[in-house]
Amino acid sequence: MKFGAGWVLPPGSIILALLVLAGYIWRRKHEPRLAAVLGVLTLALYLLCSPLVSERLMGHLEQTYTPPAEPQGDVIVMLGGGAMPDSPGVDGEGELCARPANRLLTAVRLQRRLDVPILLSGGRVYSDTGDEAKIAARILQSLGVPEDKILVETRSINTHQNARYSAAILHEHGLSHPILVTSAFHMPRAMLNFQQQGIEAVAYPADFSVSHHPEFNYTKLRPTADAMLDNVTVMQEYLRTVVTRFTGK
Repeated sequence: MKFGAGWVLPPGSIILALLVLAGYIWRRKHEPRLAAVLGVLTLALYLLCSPLVSERLMGHLEQTYTPPAEPQGDVIVMLGGGAMPDSPGVDGEGELCARPANRLLTAVRLQRRLDVPILLSGGRVYSDTGDEAKIAARILQSLGVPEDKILVETRSINTHQNARYSAAILHEHGLSHPILVTSAFHMPRAMLNFQQQGIEAVAYPADFSVSHHPEFNYTKLRPTADAMLDNVTVMQEYLRTVVTRFTGK
């Protein structure tokens, strides 16, 4: 059922339509080169939408860093990743999106294990998004983290600013051994940004989206929008990492 639906719904239906069009042009011998180009582009689109491809690419990126078995540090730095300002929550209005919520879960578990402060980094990126660090701080307190164990950085709207403004707060509080918590796919670029600020953090990736030992099954051959999103995310991370290395931002 899932395999068939993948070809009936977009992007599968679009890929099939493009293949039919390429075949029609080829048979009619109007523009064989055009048909070949269209076929190649359709194949590229299929690979971009393939779960089989996306789990390999995303998995490779996510496994750049491995969570240490015995993490040591004097503060946990958790990076924001999106929040909704008007979503109803258990303890108030405003909720984190899925990725930062997963990061928060990891940060809470580490805090209970190490009994160190948590620095929440993330401001309001757009006018209709939430003030991430403030929302996360409210949720942390509702989960039992003491208010005096929570530091908040609310100015940053990107990873470069996460690192820059967090570094200033760390220096202000005399904290020098941070444990950095963010999504696994985002960790390589986050670590690079912190290193450029002179901060040597311990990487503790969270929010993994791909198994470390994926197995093949035929449903991974069907095109999906989720696979396209993952592949685009991977490409964006590599591109932004290159830009960060050359520009420092």
